[in-house]
Amino acid sequence: MPDSAALFVPGRPRGVGARLRAYFLTGLVIAGPLAVTAWIVWWFINTIDGWVTPLIPRLLQPDRYLPFHVPGVGVVVALVGLTSLGFLAANLAGRSLIRLGEAILDRMPVVRGIYKSVKQIFETIFSQSGTSFRRVGLVEFPSKGNWSIVFISASPTGMVVDALAEEEHLGVFLPCTPNPTTGFFFYLPAREVIEIPMTPDDAAKLIMSAGLIQPEGHAKLTALAEEMKRRRLEPGEAA
Repeated sequence: MPDSAALFVPGRPRGVGARLRAYFLTGLVIAGPLAVTAWIVWWFINTIDGWVTPLIPRLLQPDRYLPFHVPGVGVVVALVGLTSLGFLAANLAGRSLIRLGEAILDRMPVVRGIYKSVKQIFETIFSQSGTSFRRVGLVEFPSKGNWSIVFISASPTGMVVDALAEEEHLGVFLPCTPNPTTGFFFYLPAREVIEIPMTPDDAAKLIMSAGLIQPEGHAKLTALAEEMKRRRLEPGEAA
């Protein structure tokens, strides 16, 4: 793949204005991603610091003893605190305290519903052994012949299974472009969902960039879609 700095290298016969424009675009391609990345990292650090630093005793804050502000203290404290909490939760005493706290929350009418829902979402997304939203698939949406990328969730359970037909179904989340945090969630028959060998990160990049950032296996992805179309055809239709 050509180097990004060579995308706008001007040809020899062009004028001064065209060359300056090409040089400007080359500099923008190089500096733009660095600037956006630095801004996102700085915003993340400042946000975590704003949440955690007020919880740190004044005597333990480095800003009290240094003539300049030290960014990232809240991030370090948050990482250490979450890791320590996970370590305590792995012990018998920690699990007992967690069960006691959950029992107290379970007696609060409004809070218990919110807590259980949020806890279930976090367990589903961050579970080490879970597969929800870690698999990517293709479905025909919004109409036949149009293919959309989806994140495969868990299979339906409980009343949803009873309401659906006996055929196996899968829950899928279809994100919107360019904001993949919004979209549509629905159940589809498992035979209509094609799992593809694409990582969730590559799928998110493809969606957020509206197809401009293609994964390395784009040709393989196209072949999978064509294979899926042939597989969907009934024997009578294929003739």
